[in-house]
Parts: sequence; structure tokens; C-alpha cells
Amino acid sequence: MAFTHTVLCQVGLPRSKVEGREFLRQSGATWINIQAGVLDEGHGPVLQPIPYGVMPRLALAWVSTFAMRNDTPVIPLGDSAAEFLRLMGMDDQGARYTTLRRQMHALAACRLQMGYKGRNVPNMSPIRQFDAWVSNKDEHQRALWPGTMTLSTEYFSELKDSAVPLDNRALLALKGSALALDIYCWLAHRLHRIQGRGVTLYWTNLREQFAQEYRGKDPDKDFKKEFLPALKKVMAVYPQAKVKPVTGGVLLLGSPPPIPYKGGPGV
Repeated sequence: MAFTHTVLCQVGLPRSKVEGREFLRQSGATWINIQAGVLDEGHGPVLQPIPYGVMPRLALAWVSTFAMRNDTPVIPLGDSAAEFLRLMGMDDQGARYTTLRRQMHALAACRLQMGYKGRNVPNMSPIRQFDAWVSNKDEHQRALWPGTMTLSTEYFSELKDSAVPLDNRALLALKGSALALDIYCWLAHRLHRIQGRGVTLYWTNLREQFAQEYRGKDPDKDFKKEFLPALKKVMAVYPQAKVKPVTGGVLLLGSPPPIPYKGGPGV
């Protein structure tokens, strides 16, 4: 069993690099706003990008899962970057270190705001403390790895109240696609709440939720080409999900969650 925050199941982080210093995404009454921050990497302040892609999604799911299982905001990251990569189910190829370092710094430095159903959480950056992974010619050097991360009080409290249970095996199987991870988390949160004849969502609605960055001549068609293959991957790891492509969009039908709810907050 793994966990992630309910808002991140509805509106995810950017999937590709954001050129600006701010990112806003909204779906219905739920939204997130991310502002890039600054982190001291050992030689003074360094502007960080907005976190994006697979790595921060898996990292947040992993630390959120540890926090929920152990009821603690202090997260051990292993003795090295290689060990943390393995904990997240990723190989420790050289390129992974650069991506991990960049995205963990971006995640630690960013300011994250969330809102849902009229409730505003003005500054709920997930990470309160993360010692920078200092640049060095030998990035595998053990002494440079921070070792622990501390979640912010606000994020930890919100997580305990509204975490969504996920199947960790599904996350590992989908680790090659940020869009597939987003779709899986969304369906895990949404499907078991649906009753009756289901809900039809059209491509415009789905694009507004998942891919507002599509701005071409036919953005809905372009998004559909990306969404359907990703959905197929999700259905392979979440076979209980009842999702049917229909004319103009997809039909969502009530389905069991990937992890049965047993009562209590978030579980």
C-alpha cells in the first residue's frame, strides 16, 4: 500500500519543464499553485525550477507513504542517492542521479498552495527541511547525501486527514510515464465515489484537468492521442477500473478502489 495527497490525485504537478516561475492548474473546485524557490546548494542561493515529471511524483508518494505508515514527518532517505532510487523502485544509472538531485532540490524549495471546495491552504509546501545535495564531481559520494527529509506540519496534517491509498506495485509499473501516474491516482480517488449510470467526461474537460498546456490547432485531439495509450497502461495495473472510451471522451463507472478502504482517515 502507498499513499498520496487527495489534491494531487485530482490536479498533478507539471509533467514537463515549466519555463516560468509559477504553475497553476485547476480542475473543478480543486487547484494547485506552485512557485519556484531558492535553495542554498553549498555556495549560496540558487534559483530552482518548478518540480516536474516522474521523479517528484514518486518521491512524494514514497515519503507520504512512509509518513502514513510510521506516523512521523521525519523521513529517512537511505544512506545514499542510489539507495533512495532503489527504495522508489528506480535503477541507479548515472542520469538518474542528476534528475533526482535537480527535482528533489526543486521540490524542497518550491512554495505550494492548494485549494479545494472553497478551502484554501495558502502555504503547504510538502518539505520543511531538506539539506541540499551539494554539488561535487563525485555525486555518488556518501557524505553529500542528506539522509533525512522533514515534511512540513501543514502537509503532514493534511496528509493524515486526506491521503488516498494506492497500490505501490502500480506506481512502480507506471514509473515511465508521468501522465499514466496521474491517471492512475485520479481513478483511484474518483471511481469508487461514482454511483448510478456513471459519468461521461469529454476531451475538453479531461484536457483542462490534465493538460492545459496543449494549445495547438486541435488540442483535444492531440491530448486524446497521449491519453488513451496512458489509460491502457493504467487499466493493466488497475483491472477493477471500469473506464470505457466513448464518442467524444470516456465513461467512468463505479469501481472498487485499488486498495479497499477499511475506515478511518485516509485508510
